Amino acid sequence: MPLPSRLSLRCLVSGLLFIGSWQGATVVQAAPGPLAALGAGSDVSVVGISSGGYMATQLAVAFPERFSAVGVLAAGPWECAEGSLSRALSSCMTTSGGEPSLDRLENRRRRYEAAGQVGPRETLSQLRVFLWHGEDDDVVEPELGDLLAAQWKRWLANADQLRVVRREDTGHGWPVSLDDEAPPPRTLGDCQQGGGSYLLACDDDVAGAMLRFLYPDREKNDEGRGQLSTFDQSDFAVTGLADRGFVYIPEGCEEGGCQVTLALHGCQMSEDAIGDAFARHSGLNDWAALHQQIVLYPQVENSMMNPQGCWDWWGYAEPSSQLAPMHSTREGVQIKALMAMLERLQATPEQD
Repeated sequence: MPLPSRLSLRCLVSGLLFIGSWQGATVVQAAPGPLAALGAGSDVSVVGISSGGYMATQLAVAFPERFSAVGVLAAGPWECAEGSLSRALSSCMTTSGGEPSLDRLENRRRRYEAAGQVGPRETLSQLRVFLWHGEDDDVVEPELGDLLAAQWKRWLANADQLRVVRREDTGHGWPVSLDDEAPPPRTLGDCQQGGGSYLLACDDDVAGAMLRFLYPDREKNDEGRGQLSTFDQSDFAVTGLADRGFVYIPEGCEEGGCQVTLALHGCQMSEDAIGDAFARHSGLNDWAALHQQIVLYPQVENSMMNPQGCWDWWGYAEPSSQLAPMHSTREGVQIKALMAMLERLQATPEQD
């Protein structure tokens, strides 16, 4: 599932000892090359689901000057866990331990801003933000999505920069369209119950709806095509990252100038768990092909420390010497790795 279990800590520990993978998910491919420098543009969005949604907001708050738009599915407010796994389980998936205090979290953000550890509120206020949550989500309670929306309303300059969607009869996951390009049924989770690959058979193109809102003025190229390939993540190796990630490059983007969407999977949605299903079937590539948008799909690995392959939204990847984990700041190890990937894509290609 795209986050640690909602069960008690004791049940969580027992459950995490079982490390499974989605049957038939292995992707066989030649050793990947390095992530290419493509001269990408600066109009960058970051989107993510569940643990990837928590990380998407962390990236935007840490580096608002580097992003123009944010999309979050099925996640709660920024810094909800405050560096604590127990708080992540009791207040950021369920609210059995009490709802997180937005005032407390805002005080934390202000302290970070004063120390130069996150970007300025004024810059953050200019982003466009799309938030989505399923009404029947039993992994991250929908009320936590409401708190995330309230948090962004505090930060944004105008109400029209924010769109909030609550979908009825939908569980935890990422809805996909059931058109001719839909993934095979065995790949999909039940729309209402969630589960499986967490790509949900809802016949709903949430990726397209999100990107249309985040990029309202983007021109369409009706002949759009592109290619999904793997890249070697060893240049960006930090705790938690897998050996390789995926990148979707539309035709013509090798020449430079294309914009980038950074797309972050949830727990149990990485290649270790479901192969390339999220990178291939989320719907992001369909929109990207028609709008000259590179989509970067970094990957987290399953490990004893992180058996469900989650992005670090509670501090597991940070050095144990830190008194307070810096995972949500400019110094967060995974945040720095993701920003380095973005910088690589934006670098000028070497001339032959």
